[in-house]
Order: sequence, then C-alpha cells, then structure tokens
Amino acid sequence: MARGGDSGGGSDCPGERAGGAGDGGLNPGAPLQNWRYIVQWGRVLGHDSLTQFFMVKAKGRIQRKRSLWPPLVAGLGVGALVGVAAVLVLNPERWGSLWAGQSVDSKSEDCTAGALTELDMLTCWHLPMTQTMTQQRWDAVTFAANLGDSLIPFVRQAPWPEIAAAAKTARVPVLMYHDILPEKQVFFDVTPQEFADHLQLIQERGLTPVSLDALVTHLRTGLPLPPKPILLTFDDGYAGHYEYVYPLLKKYNYPAAFSIYTQGVGQTAGRPKVTWAQLREMAQDPLVTITSHSVTHPLDLRPLSDSDLERELSESKQILERELGKPVHYFTYPVGHYDDRVKAATQKAGYVAAFTMRNGEEFYAGQSGDLLTIERFGQSRLASLVDTVWGGAAPAAPLAGVDFSAPIALQRTTIDGVDLVLVSGGRPVTYHADSRYQVEEFLQKEPRATAVVDGGFFSLESLTSNVMIGPVYAQNTRQFIPGGNGDNPKLKGRPLVVITPKTVQFLPFDPLQHNTLAGVQAQVPGVTDLFVASAWLVKDGQPRDTASFGTLYGFDAERHRAFWGLNQSGQPMIGISTNRVDSVRLGRVLAQAGFREAVMLDSGASAALAYQGKRYTYYEPRPTPHAVLLLPPGTP
Repeated sequence: MARGGDSGGGSDCPGERAGGAGDGGLNPGAPLQNWRYIVQWGRVLGHDSLTQFFMVKAKGRIQRKRSLWPPLVAGLGVGALVGVAAVLVLNPERWGSLWAGQSVDSKSEDCTAGALTELDMLTCWHLPMTQTMTQQRWDAVTFAANLGDSLIPFVRQAPWPEIAAAAKTARVPVLMYHDILPEKQVFFDVTPQEFADHLQLIQERGLTPVSLDALVTHLRTGLPLPPKPILLTFDDGYAGHYEYVYPLLKKYNYPAAFSIYTQGVGQTAGRPKVTWAQLREMAQDPLVTITSHSVTHPLDLRPLSDSDLERELSESKQILERELGKPVHYFTYPVGHYDDRVKAATQKAGYVAAFTMRNGEEFYAGQSGDLLTIERFGQSRLASLVDTVWGGAAPAAPLAGVDFSAPIALQRTTIDGVDLVLVSGGRPVTYHADSRYQVEEFLQKEPRATAVVDGGFFSLESLTSNVMIGPVYAQNTRQFIPGGNGDNPKLKGRPLVVITPKTVQFLPFDPLQHNTLAGVQAQVPGVTDLFVASAWLVKDGQPRDTASFGTLYGFDAERHRAFWGLNQSGQPMIGISTNRVDSVRLGRVLAQAGFREAVMLDSGASAALAYQGKRYTYYEPRPTPHAVLLLPPGTP
C-alpha cells in the first residue's frame, strides 16, 4: 500500500501536518578481577537457549533433557578457557582498544551511540560480522558478562523483516525534521532556537534519544530500550543540519539519523546542502547514523522503471559508502511513498530497514508494518508525545528470580485497545488501614512509598469497614487477621500473595494451611505481608483462559481493573486499566505487557492507582482499606 507523508526533499515536498559506555571488561593488569567475567561467561553459555542443543533420542523422538547441569558445566569450562586465553594470550599493545582505560590512536565506532550501553555488541548483530568486529570495542568475556539473560531475545528474534511481538507493545516515536534555519520559509521548517527548545524539553521530561541501530535491534528482538526512548531523524541533508543540529547533538550527547540524497550534497542553489567534507566529519561521530535517501530524491519511487528504481536505491548506497568509508544499512523513502515492488527492490539493494512517513495518522515504530516500513512522527508532535513514550517490557529471563533493586518508573501504554497505567520497580509492601481511604491517602500514611494501587477484596458491610475477605497480614499493623470461616472455603485455590523482604510468591490458597501465620510461615519463612487476591490473570507468563476463573462473579464483565504482580525480570509491577475490560482479555494484554505473574485486585469502582501523589483515574474511585505500595530500592 502506498503511503505518503510528512516530508520530502526541498520545497516541492509535502510538509508536516499543521497543527554511554560499558564497564570496560578484562583488565590484563589484574587477572583475579577477571574471574567475574569468566563466571558470567559460563552463566551465559549455560543459558536455557543452550539447552536447545542438548538433546537426547528416546523411543524414536527427540526430547530435551530436563537438567541444566550439563550446559552449565560445559559453559563454565569453556568460559574458563576463554577467560584464561584472553588474559594470558592477548597482547595489550596489539589489542589496546579492547581494554578499559587504554588510549588508542584510531577512533572506533560505537554503533549504539549512547543508547544500549550494556548491549553494544548485540545492537550490531544485524550488521556483517566483519564490520561489527572492526567497529566495536569489546572482548568475548566482557561481551558475555554484559549480556546475561539478554542473549535469549537474539536467539528468538523475529524473522527479518518482521517486528518482534514485544516491540509491538512499546511506544517508541521516531521524530522527523527537515530544514533548520534562522527564518522559516514553510510551516514545517524549524529555527535553531526551536530545535534547542525541543532538546531541552526532551531532557527535562526524561526522554532518552537512542541510535537507529538500537531501535532496529529493539524491533527485531523485543529487547526493551532505555526509559522513554525516542529517535531523532533529519531528512534531505540541509546545511543547517551541520551548522545548527550537529553542534546541539554533541552538546546533549544525543544520537540521530540523517537521510542523504547524494545528488544534493554540496548544492548551494536554493536551500544549501551539507558538503561531503561536512558529511564525512559527521559520519565519523558515533552519535550520527547516515541513511540513504536515494540519488535524486524523486517525489515518488513507485512509477520509476526497474532500472531507474535500482539506480536510486543501489547507486545512492554505493556513493555514500565510497565517500564516507562506512557501510550504509538504512534507507528513507522520498516523501514516504512505497509499494511491494519498491520494498522488494529496497531489500535487494541490501538495506536492513527503511523509514516511511504519512500525512494522516501517525504511528509508533513498533506499530509499523515491518522493518522496511518504519513509521515516523512529524516534529511538531513532540510535545504531545513526551508523556506517552515507553521502551517496552523487560524480556523473559530463564531462571529469573525477584528483583527489588530496580528504580520505580511509571509508564502508560495501550495494548489491543486496553489503556494501561503501569508502575514497576522498587520493593512491595501492603498497608491495612483502620478505615477506608483513597489511594493517594495511603501515600500520605506511608510517606516512604512512591506508588500505590488498591489492594485485596473487603467487606461492604459498612462505609468504613476494614474487614478483608480472607486472611491478611500487613507491615504497618504486624497483626495477622485470619479469614472468616464462611469465606475461606470459597477462596480455595485463589492466589495467596505472600511477601518477604527478598521475594514474592503467589500460592493457591489452602484454607486449612494458610489461615494461620504459622501455617504460612511453615511454607514461606520470613513473611511480612499476605492477602488473598481475586484470581490469576497471568501465571508463568501465560494468560489464564475462561475456565480458570470458574464461578468467580463478574470476571467476564467489562470493568475497570486493578492488578499487580511481577514482570519477566522479576520486578514488582502494579497497574490499572483506565477503560473497561473483562478478566480474560486483560490477562492476554498483561502477558503482552511483560507480566510473568499477575493477579487481580479489587476492581470496578475501587480500581485506582497513584504515583508520586497523583491519582491516575478519570473517576472518583471507591475508598478501600487495603493497598499494595512500592517503596524505592534500599528503603529500610
């Protein structure tokens, strides 16, 4: 399908709609410190992904071994050999660029350019290996040490050019600029001061500009990007990109991508363009990615003959690579126009990904059709986007436990039409109040907390009743209150939430064992909080089906819902749906959002969440006597 959009080359194009480095790795002067990397290397080699290759034949079919010990032992052995070889064999003078603190004469390129610093190597996996190895400052052991569980998404990445399912749920805008000049000539021009204000807004609102390589890796694998990621792009190679944009990018240390049509380079007539000398200087900076924008910038590639189309795609790539001495992996369709034939020619020309644009509705990168049709927003949309940006859910980690050390962060996203407010990170606690309160009042009662969601189900016998359905134990009271004999049998099998200082467990509630503190502690020592939730929405990373809810009243009704659990990295996550949804659909959405475990809290009129004192509901919720709160990491 053809798509037109928000830009082009020169004044004849449609305009916009009105309106860091890793930890350095091995140290040849301190071999003992390097065992941390060797152990981590073994951990990576012993990954669940490796067990795919440890298969045995039984009764005529292939079966996977249950135990991880063989790959773990093999990984540690190979890792030790690699580590010793790296320490003893490599010559620090010859391989000086591999070591932290070593100065090197030549400037090496970091293709992630301030984005995914712990994934520097992986961000370049889509490049030819020889190019990656000559451009990156890495060694095998540091590579393994920094990867950890992040290797798995690369093993399971979507077939090119498809976009990974996890990336489709993220909200990563690609922002598109054209000319930057002191006096505007058309409405989509931007002055240097306006662009400086944009970068200031990006900084003040906590957005993280990422490189194009980082975005493509995210789209292929679903790996999350840094907090609130955004990609800055600039079309047509105007002189103002070198004179105004490039200095500001260096000031803020922000990466960006520049789309160049080769026939325009060095032009002085009309709107002046960058020169080859300026372009070479920019291209050598790790902050800058150069993409091809064709040879002549035709207004539409679709009507061109096969030979002309091939020239626009292939010759522009060859000229840029020859003049800049760097590979060019990305293309930008002039004026955003393409069809299946143009896409096929783009692939044949050797491009990994391509940008489009449109004049009408605009979309986040993850909502693009595929890697050859990455969507963009016009730069005038920046102010409306800053509060919607989200880098995606953390990837599933084999053998993952619980992580209470992550910073607390809020994100808003929409998945399959369900609007979610999610807060992840920190350490979870519960609060059982003496009466009923709005969620933001719990933050006043527990000032250490950053975020709160309404908690377990409670009796409606009076407006101030704090009687819970099922047993409850909270840190603020340190008093275990058993559930009523009339309620407990009905709660059998529902999730019992059990929190300790180091872990969270979700257990099927057993009225005989779990209605005393001693009974719970016999199964989970060190309990600090517990309560019975309504139902599992996600269990072991899988959404629950209709049958799992049994006779639970109202599970199939569309209501505002509250929930909490653990994401795939083991971090606590609380949330609400700000529009109405049934439980089964919500479970599917939360699994896509990255929950490993999720249970439903009191919902309907009670569903409410507050973050840093602000309540995120469009209605006045019913006060509740119980809440789940998130304390910042390290809070005593």
